[in-house]
Amino acid sequence: MPGTAQNQAACPKTLDDVDLFGAGAQEHWYAAYDILHREAPVLRIAGEGLTPDKDAFILTKHEDISRVVKDWDRFPPTLSLLVRQIEAAGKLPQEMPDLDAMIISICSLRPTPELWRAHRQELTDPWVGPGAKRHEKMITDHVNFLIDRWINKGEVDFVREFARPLPQRTMASVLGFPIEDIPQLEIWGNAQVMSYVHGCGHNNKLTADQTREKFRLLDGFSDYVRGKTREKRASPQDDMISFLTQVHYQALDRKLTDDEINGVVYAMVIGGLETTQYAIAEQAQLICDRPGLFRKLQADRGLIRSFIEEGMRLRSPTQGLSTRITSQDEVFQGVDVPAGSSLHLRWAAANIDPEEFEEPQELKLDRKAVTRHLAFSAGPRVCPGAGLSRLEQTIAWNRLLDRLENIEYAADNDFLHQPGIMLGTNRLNLKFTANGKQS
Repeated sequence: MPGTAQNQAACPKTLDDVDLFGAGAQEHWYAAYDILHREAPVLRIAGEGLTPDKDAFILTKHEDISRVVKDWDRFPPTLSLLVRQIEAAGKLPQEMPDLDAMIISICSLRPTPELWRAHRQELTDPWVGPGAKRHEKMITDHVNFLIDRWINKGEVDFVREFARPLPQRTMASVLGFPIEDIPQLEIWGNAQVMSYVHGCGHNNKLTADQTREKFRLLDGFSDYVRGKTREKRASPQDDMISFLTQVHYQALDRKLTDDEINGVVYAMVIGGLETTQYAIAEQAQLICDRPGLFRKLQADRGLIRSFIEEGMRLRSPTQGLSTRITSQDEVFQGVDVPAGSSLHLRWAAANIDPEEFEEPQELKLDRKAVTRHLAFSAGPRVCPGAGLSRLEQTIAWNRLLDRLENIEYAADNDFLHQPGIMLGTNRLNLKFTANGKQS
């Protein structure tokens, strides 16, 4: 979601300069990570826990974050605490204000680790996880369609004309939405991620006005999904929403309600658009910064997998989120972290941790265990759409390598990023030479 470039912050030189969440911080995150690794791998943010009497802590070490995300009981997700609050209120989630469709569906479909696992295995894996391979032809067709639109021009705004529309078209096809609805779907998608782009602080808090606008927009999305759900119940097609209307969810021994389908679709959209866009755009920059890399990948397609994984490690699409709480007193890197503290997991910093990765700032196509990065998190709440995203990236680069002789930076690139918690380059102008292979 391209936003207004923020460039107020200066590059940090000392620990006192580090602010990961201020305006313009995106331009200097990686300089900040080096400082945090050296001087404060566990950084306390006073008074910014879930309540004013609690603190938050930024974790930047791979070993710490990996331990946290793999232990649901010891480090419960903040969403699980919200589910408990909703249950304790004695009201239906649908009757409570400021709850989006995803949270409402979590209350009934996946409130526990066991149901979270079943939800993934039964409802999402067949479409965006290991089962994503079924979409190979569809994704290839979208990739070729997008390349066709600019291959004869010699120059392209790579974000606007390729990296962004590819996951939009892919997710619309997976869910069963008409391609012509994408402009409206984009508006709703932007509303869904509003807090991650325009929210403040480590908790991505929106103002009251922003929250009202978000839910005003999402009312339309809910109506749209409900309409499509009714259509597909009556006449199922080969798409994910049709599947959700028909599947018998074994974990709960019943079919899904319209509210639950709405929540699953909401989660697919919020997770399926932004991160893939950012990954592909950053990978293009990694290629432009390394003369000869494009040719090397062309000559040996077996390297594409390592290139994609290293790209996500070096330039993680989601830089970090405050998603966990300590259920007991903990110690990270010699720092006492009391029970009830919020943990901001800085995946991007963990992915360049020099104690975990040899030459962490280098793109190494022969790196061992290349998938051990945390760009998709890890453990029981690993990103359910990782399989689809990896497939999109793989097909995208294979076809780009097939159809182009090279890529390089064009003029008029400022390399500024959108605000928020994602590493989203606003625009990326590239020059290229087509190789004559038009399909």
